[in-house]
Amino acid sequence: MRIAKDVLCAGAPSVKIVFPESAEEAERALAHRGRRHPVVLGDDQALLRTVRAMHRDRTLHEAPVSLVPIGPRSTLARALGVPGDVPAAARAVLDGAPRELDLLVDESGGIVLGALSIPCGSPVSHTAAHWWTPVEKTARSLVRTLTAPIPAGAHPPPRQRLRVEADGVLLADLDQPVQEISVRPAPAGFAEVYVRRTEGASHVRATARTITVSGRDFRYRADSAITGPVRTRTWTVEPAAWRLTVPRR
Repeated sequence: MRIAKDVLCAGAPSVKIVFPESAEEAERALAHRGRRHPVVLGDDQALLRTVRAMHRDRTLHEAPVSLVPIGPRSTLARALGVPGDVPAAARAVLDGAPRELDLLVDESGGIVLGALSIPCGSPVSHTAAHWWTPVEKTARSLVRTLTAPIPAGAHPPPRQRLRVEADGVLLADLDQPVQEISVRPAPAGFAEVYVRRTEGASHVRATARTITVSGRDFRYRADSAITGPVRTRTWTVEPAAWRLTVPRR
């Protein structure tokens, strides 16, 4: 924290440091920041809370969000292009450029910055190399790194009977058990959906702006948070919904 503060104060003409003791204090600081750009010193959860609060207040468009990752849980930040080294990340805040990113937003106000998986264990492993284009390398990194593996000794994910729709197109129905569903960012304001079915059944891939999953009491992992059980959830892509400061290329 001290290193980040020293780099930022030395390189910017006006820096206001706030040490909130609660989520409410952090949100008040964001709401009263004026023309200042928000800089988060913290881990992935701090970034998620900040983006969620600004999205709820409809202020995400006003300024790019910057992050200096502090703490071990910064996998999402690194996958999004933020340096893992504190001095380098702080310099990127001063000298970097804003990068437009999409959001997945559900009907309850929840957001997803990176990967989404059902059930809430490890994400689907997409092994077909030709499926990934160079533009999608960042999305592939998100899918590989955002979700922690299932703890040792845990049972494999059970088959689930879920109805999956992508822009109104039916990808799986309740009579077709699935083993896993993965949703990840895709270019041009879309999300890519991958449905892995049971042995012997074909898998399904699709791109869509709206994904709806329904069924009997399922849980899902959005970034690092596990939510549920729920019976239905719809995620909609908001293209270029926010900007994150990353190093210039």
